[in-house]
Amino acid sequence: MFAARTLANTAINPIGLGCMNLSHAYGTPPSTQDAQTLLFKALDLGYNHLDTATLYGFGTNEILIGNTLNGQRQQFFLASKCGMGGVDGKRVIDGHPNTLRRQIDESLKRLQTDVIDLYYLHRFDKNIPIEESVGEMSRMVEAGKVRYLGLSEISAATLKKAHATHPIAAVQNEYSLWTRNPELGTIAACKDIGATLVAFSPVARGFLGNTVHDTASLPEKDIRLGMPRFQGEHFQHNLGLLQQFVALADQAGCTPAQLALYWVLAQAEHIVAIPGTTKLQHLSDNIAVSELNIATDILTQAGELINQHSVSGPRYPAATQLEIDTEEF
Repeated sequence: MFAARTLANTAINPIGLGCMNLSHAYGTPPSTQDAQTLLFKALDLGYNHLDTATLYGFGTNEILIGNTLNGQRQQFFLASKCGMGGVDGKRVIDGHPNTLRRQIDESLKRLQTDVIDLYYLHRFDKNIPIEESVGEMSRMVEAGKVRYLGLSEISAATLKKAHATHPIAAVQNEYSLWTRNPELGTIAACKDIGATLVAFSPVARGFLGNTVHDTASLPEKDIRLGMPRFQGEHFQHNLGLLQQFVALADQAGCTPAQLALYWVLAQAEHIVAIPGTTKLQHLSDNIAVSELNIATDILTQAGELINQHSVSGPRYPAATQLEIDTEEF
């Protein structure tokens, strides 16, 4: 079982809600009505940490949250991101101070709030010194538009540079059984500076939830179609691991997704996870992880089965890999 954890000086449920796939990246998003139903249900179930971004749906995800939950703003910790947005229908990384200054005002308007609890630099723009981007974000804190700052897809070395400019409260990096990159330094660096590691894609983009058995079933614009681990021989190899993982979850008496989430939370007390979903049942299952009690030997077996050595394929295609700053095996 897991008690509340601390994120940006706030006690939150260890399981938060990543809102991206309500508007972005995984094919046709749910209808506005279905997305609103899910958001209301999330608050009813006890979710108190919602994560969105300027990028998601090129602003429509923030609009969704603002329109749906503006009357319940005090019920949840709100995180959003700048530094990566949509320009003429294309994703653009831009950490220039002028861009960040514009994006925060646009986000506040879309979210219908006076302040964002945690504001991340979504990607480190390698054309702009990290100190310059974070310096501009520090002025958002001074202006009362943002309470705490975070970084995403960042390395330990860059984190320390940024933290010297302004305190960094959180790092949002991909972390799961099949993506162990934060173990190369970021988890330790977060602990050193008192920051929280926010694990995105903790269920391996749904793969460890046992929901993807044939990529032909994925919708045309699903981002997983461009990811090597979901392609060809890589995918077939990973399916073999999945069968064994499902059996392990059965042994533990939980769903595969719950086992994946529990494993992430068990790695350190300064880690929280933000799985996303469009399914009400998954929403309920995910937050119930805090109440589970999975034996240590099961977690050990899960880690030995699914890891950076056993999983086939890099997590990103080569072009995307160049855009991120995280350590690599």
